[in-house]
Order: sequence, then structure tokens, then C-alpha cells
Amino acid sequence: MFRMWGKLFKENHLIRDIVIENDHPELNRTRKVFASLEEICIAFDLGQPIWLDSTINDFRRHSKCRFTQDAFVEQIDFDYLEIHIIEE
Repeated sequence: MFRMWGKLFKENHLIRDIVIENDHPELNRTRKVFASLEEICIAFDLGQPIWLDSTINDFRRHSKCRFTQDAFVEQIDFDYLEIHIIEE
């Protein structure tokens, strides 16, 4: 079972969160990450964030990363979106 936790933060407070489960055995880890991130963005009514080099490096090291305003094309009304793989 693959589960990803998506969290929105504003002024160091958690304002919204969701856990996405992905049970598709035919998908590899990378595809599960992208599919889960897409579901999180749909649930939060956000555009897809851009994976910057620093974001990719953080995700590789910790299975967790933050998307700030730099990663979004549109203006956001929160400080950052954090994703975290909580189960693989």
C-alpha cells in the first residue's frame, strides 16, 4: 500500500490535509508519486506545482518536500504545500 500525505500550511499552521492511497501494483514509485500529487492538487483545487531541483533533492533524501510560491504558476493563498510518503 502506498500512501501520501498532503498538507497546506499558512503562518506555520496546518490549514488543510489529506491522505491519498494508491493500490495500483502496475505503477512504479515515481508514477504513484505523480498520481498522488495530482489527486492532492485536485482535492485542494490547485494547479500542478513545478518540481524544482531543490524540491527533487529534498524528496529523494527524505521522501518529503515542500512546494512554495516559486513552484506554482498561479498565486497561492498559503505558505507552502508539503507532501510526505507515509507508507510504501
